[in-house]
Amino acid sequence: MRGDRLLGELGIPKDSPAGREQLEQCVETRRAQEDRDEFHPIRRGWCLGAETFRKELLASVGAANDEPFSANARRESTEEKARRILNEELDQLGWVATELAGRAKGDARKIRIARRLRAETAVTLKWIAAELHMGTWTHVANRLSEKPDQTNHQPNLMLCQK
Repeated sequence: MRGDRLLGELGIPKDSPAGREQLEQCVETRRAQEDRDEFHPIRRGWCLGAETFRKELLASVGAANDEPFSANARRESTEEKARRILNEELDQLGWVATELAGRAKGDARKIRIARRLRAETAVTLKWIAAELHMGTWTHVANRLSEKPDQTNHQPNLMLCQK
């Protein structure tokens, strides 16, 4: 999606710091007015729309129309991808999985891995907390809600390496 089109739709003349600030104000105003029940179907299901639309989506990904995706299969596939990402990150750091337990819950490198897992997979915060030995899922949620530069517990060594 092109940013200039979005800004134009909102009557913001150009993509500039002032324009982005105006966009932020528009979004925050809309969020404050949000009726939480209005978006409940989106947050609770995988598809918003009529049954025929759901069937078209299933058909487009190769699933039989009368055969819903298996929750266990989806979870297994998601976890496989997450474990692959976790192993890539551990290899990059030169760590083995058992080292995670000995590292601080708020280690910046663990938080970076958690951010990647959230961005690239659908694993739960509980899964991330358990696998990365980060304490409770709420601790992970709090860490992920911080801006990356707010995590001062460990320097991100990957930024220092060439």
